[in-house]
Amino acid sequence: MADVIAAVSTGNQISAIGIIRLSGEGCAQVADRIFKRKNGAPLADAPARKLVLGELHDVNNRVIDQCMAVYTPGPHSYTGEDTVEFHCHGSPAVLAAGLDALYRNGARPATRGEFTKRAFLNGQMDLTSAEAVIDLIEAETADAAANAAGQVTGVLQKKLNPIYDDLKDLCSHFHAVLDYPDEDIDDFKLQNYAADLKNNAKSLYEILKTYDQGQILRRGVRAAIVGKPNVGKSSLLNTLAGYDRVIVTEVAGTTRDTVEETVKVGSTVLRLIDTAGIRDTSDKIEAMGVERSMEAVKNADLVIFVCDSSMPLAEEDHRIIDLCCELPNVIVLLNKADLKSVVRPIDLPFMNIIPFSTKTGEGMDLLTDAIDLMFAGEAPCDGSILTNARQYDAIRRAYESTLSAIQGLMMGFTPDAVLTDVEIAMEAMGEVTGATVREDITARIFERFCVGK
Repeated sequence: MADVIAAVSTGNQISAIGIIRLSGEGCAQVADRIFKRKNGAPLADAPARKLVLGELHDVNNRVIDQCMAVYTPGPHSYTGEDTVEFHCHGSPAVLAAGLDALYRNGARPATRGEFTKRAFLNGQMDLTSAEAVIDLIEAETADAAANAAGQVTGVLQKKLNPIYDDLKDLCSHFHAVLDYPDEDIDDFKLQNYAADLKNNAKSLYEILKTYDQGQILRRGVRAAIVGKPNVGKSSLLNTLAGYDRVIVTEVAGTTRDTVEETVKVGSTVLRLIDTAGIRDTSDKIEAMGVERSMEAVKNADLVIFVCDSSMPLAEEDHRIIDLCCELPNVIVLLNKADLKSVVRPIDLPFMNIIPFSTKTGEGMDLLTDAIDLMFAGEAPCDGSILTNARQYDAIRRAYESTLSAIQGLMMGFTPDAVLTDVEIAMEAMGEVTGATVREDITARIFERFCVGK
C-alpha cells in the first residue's frame, strides 16, 4: 500500500465544491507538484488538518483553480495513512484536469472503495464499520442514516466482542489445562460454562431478530397496490409519487403489467408496485398482468387493497379479500370517499381500514400514520440493527454452532467435541468483523463502493 492513490470523492456532477482525495506515503510531495500554497511553503509543513489556500495547476502548469488543500498525516486520518484533499470549485473539468495532473506526477487511480479498504487493512475500522460506510452513503431515510452511522462507529462490533471474548476464554481455559497439566490452573469443568453459552446464544439471537427491520431500513417496504380494475390503484400511485407515473383512464384494464415506483411516505420508504386489476379476463396480455399481480402480492411486505366504496363489493373484491386475509400487513383504502359510500368498514375483515380519496387527498394523513406505525421497529436505529445479508449469514451460523455446543454439553459430549462447535462459532463471528474473512470476500465487499470512497 506504499503507492499514492487519487480520486474525485464528490462525483462528476456540477456542484459548488468538488474534492480530490489522495492517500499514501509521499502524497504531500505528489500534491506539491500541482498545488502551490499562497505562502510558497510545502504542503507537508502546513498545520495538520487545517485548510490552506493555493493554486491548482494542470499538466501544462496552467492555473486551473484557486482552491483549499488540507494535509492529514497518518495514522490520524481516515485511511490511517498520510492523506491530502483538494477542496476545489465543483467543475467536472477542473476536477478531471487536477486528477490527470496527479496521475502524471506519481499518483495512480484509486479502485472502488480503496480508501475505505485501506482504512480497514490499517486497523482504522473493522469490517462491520467499513460495510456500514456504503449503507450510510446509500441511506434514503434519517433512520437508515442513523443506524449506518452507528455501525460506522462500531456499535455492532461492540455487541459481538463480549460474546467472542467469552467463547475465547472457554477455549483458552480448556487448552491451557490440556497443554500445561503441571501448572497451577483451575480445573476445566465444561458445566461451569453452560450459563455463559446460553447467554451468548441469546445475545446472538437478539441481534438476528433485528434483521427483518434492517431490511426495511435498507431497501424500503415492498408495497403492492391491489384491487379490481378502475378502483383508483394507479391514481393512488400517482398521488403518492407526486406526478403522473401511470396512465389513468376510465377504461378498465388500462394497467396490464406491474409498475414500480419508490416513494417516501412519512418516515417510511415504499417500493410501490401498481398491479393490474385482479379479475377474470379472456385477454391474454391482461391475464398475464393479473398473474403477475398475484405474485407481487405474495412477495410484498405490505398490501394496500384499494376498494371503490361507492359501489357494492363485487366478486373480484371478495377474491382479493380472501387473498389478503392470509397476509400479515394489509391496509384497506375505501377510495372515492368524496362520493356517497355504500361499503362500510364492518363489511371487511381487516383492522386497518381508511376512508380515502385520491381526488381530494382525504385519508392521506391516516395512511401515513398507519404505515409508519406498522413498520416502526422495536430496536433503536443506533447501529444495533442488522442490515447486511453477509453479516446475517455469519451470525446465524455462529448462533447455530453455539446452540450445537449447548446441545453437546447437555448430552454429555467430551469437551473437545463441544469446543469444536465453539470454535466454528468464533470463526463465523470473525467473518463479521473481518478477523477471519477470506481475501476474495473482502475484495467483493469493497467493489460495492464508488471510486473515491
